[in-house]
Amino acid sequence: MSGKIVLFMSVSLDGYIEGEEHDISWHRVDEELHRHLNEELAAMGGFLSGRRTHQLMEDFWPTADADPELPPAMREFAEIWRSTPKVVYSTTVERAGWNTTVVPRVDAAEVRALAAAADGDLALSGAALAQAFREQDLIDAYHVYVHPVLVGRGTPLFAPTDTLAGLRLDRTRTFPNGVVLLRYEREDRP
Repeated sequence: MSGKIVLFMSVSLDGYIEGEEHDISWHRVDEELHRHLNEELAAMGGFLSGRRTHQLMEDFWPTADADPELPPAMREFAEIWRSTPKVVYSTTVERAGWNTTVVPRVDAAEVRALAAAADGDLALSGAALAQAFREQDLIDAYHVYVHPVLVGRGTPLFAPTDTLAGLRLDRTRTFPNGVVLLRYEREDRP
């Protein structure tokens, strides 16, 4: 059975993944939400991200577990991030460390082959990359974490597209910090 492409994204109530100038300080990721994300992401067969998201992750997670001041869930995620295979889609990054393959563009056949060969589902992140995947109808599930904040402007989660995707609500979960997880599966995919 092929692995699914699962979009994991935090979003403000008004639909932004980041505010102006890439501000994500409003994300409400506390210890409980981070433990939940660790469980979800540790089960993934790989992480798919764009250049900006990958570089943000690469700047922090390789050595984060060496900082005793960080909460336990954050230190735990450092190992998850390092050990999970990663693909970064970029035309400007030539090579990357930490178990990462660089791919210059999103090719539907290559993505489906990667998903079929993966040891589990693949976690997709980054608005621009998600848009490229949506345009080629490659996203099988959406795990959207809605944060109780109105950002006003920034980078929207979904840009306009001509691709219609019917979704079925799989489950919801409300965290004590007010974040609500909305999990959707494609209606027309197993």
